Amino acid sequence: MKAAVFLERDGVLNQVRVAGRNQVAPMCLEEFRIREDVRESLEHLKAAGYLILVTTNQPNVARGLLPRRELDRMHDMLRRALPVDDILLCAHEESDRCNCRKPSAGLFTEAAFRWHLDMERSFVISDKWQDSSAAFVAGCNSVLMKSPWNGSGHHDFLVNGFGEACQKVLQFNHPVHHVRVPLPQLALA
Repeated sequence: MKAAVFLERDGVLNQVRVAGRNQVAPMCLEEFRIREDVRESLEHLKAAGYLILVTTNQPNVARGLLPRRELDRMHDMLRRALPVDDILLCAHEESDRCNCRKPSAGLFTEAAFRWHLDMERSFVISDKWQDSSAAFVAGCNSVLMKSPWNGSGHHDFLVNGFGEACQKVLQFNHPVHHVRVPLPQLALA
């Protein structure tokens, strides 16, 4: 089975505006700014054998404020810029009470089925409590980057930034690499 690193999109892989006590996700491609400083750390995770899976709540789609086509354009840009294997999306509002909206673990269980994941060897990196909560329910390890959105709930590790989060993943739990060992030659009689 494979291991994955699940990444929150907004605030981790792309820049966000802060309005009051909330992050404001980009609403159009022109506002979507990918954090270029994450690429090298992601490449180290990929080289170690981890799948890179992005999870994101985007309730503005359900609210009619963010056209799905525009969101798809942002995600196409993200896929071209960073070594991402998949992007899993919840486009519902909190009031929809769906199973995919974080802090529920639906996006993680969908990915586990789709990618045949060993969730105990998988990690979630985020700056928000909702992701750590979903990680706990899904059976993943959570690495929270310090932010005003950490909350007081469960998390396995608290780190200062993205590079440190990736180092924590790499030091704590390498995926198993299968080594092909040649079988001894048997003499035929």
